Amino acid sequence: MKENELIFGIRAVMEAIQAGKEVDKVMVKRDLQGELSKELFEVLRGTDIPVQRVPVERLDRYTRKNHQGVVAFVSAVTYQKLEDIVPFVFEAGKNPLLVLLDGVTDVRNFGAIARTCECAGVDAIVIPSKGSVTVNADAIKTSAGALHVLPVCKEKSINQAIRFLQESGVKVYAATEKASKLYTEVDYTGPVALVMGAEDTGVSFENLRICDEMVKIPQFGTIGSLNVSVASSILIYEAVRQRMNENV
Repeated sequence: MKENELIFGIRAVMEAIQAGKEVDKVMVKRDLQGELSKELFEVLRGTDIPVQRVPVERLDRYTRKNHQGVVAFVSAVTYQKLEDIVPFVFEAGKNPLLVLLDGVTDVRNFGAIARTCECAGVDAIVIPSKGSVTVNADAIKTSAGALHVLPVCKEKSINQAIRFLQESGVKVYAATEKASKLYTEVDYTGPVALVMGAEDTGVSFENLRICDEMVKIPQFGTIGSLNVSVASSILIYEAVRQRMNENV
């Protein structure tokens, strides 16, 4: 990891958070104590920034400088707000097409999905603030730079994002093998969001429950599921196909 992607030292990390820097996560030495560390946790309490307690050896792997038991990882991009993106797309006279990632943690898959999204004209990709991939150097490289131009929204939870989209008139489809409908049997020409889950767990039950529709990609082999970046590409380009046909 490049040194400029890290901020280390208790006061430096506090100042970065208070200055509004895009901090993806903070790693804290497991037994960190003292007045300054209490101040740090007070600052973190008012944010959605994930905090990991780790052995000091883990922190030493990232920097040999005096980190004081605290290392923060700064995002490589500025995250957007879903509540800003959706009205902007509607005002531009377009039907939004959005992709939400529920539980996806592999940065290479994330980068590949972002690349497809950018090529297909997807309006934004949405990730949750915790338990998810973030935009780092590996993701940007895999995306072929797409993450520098594609809006990425980091929301408190995918569940809240789904509810907000539904209230905004966006139909939300979840990709899952539990679905009875094929992905080609629904209409993507209106305002649409696609929810994609991780290969091992899929879209969570609490999110499946509130989606407007569940769709599946037919499979005839013996492997349980498609790679999430491949599955995302299939659904995204079905939406593109339908929208192009409508405009012919």
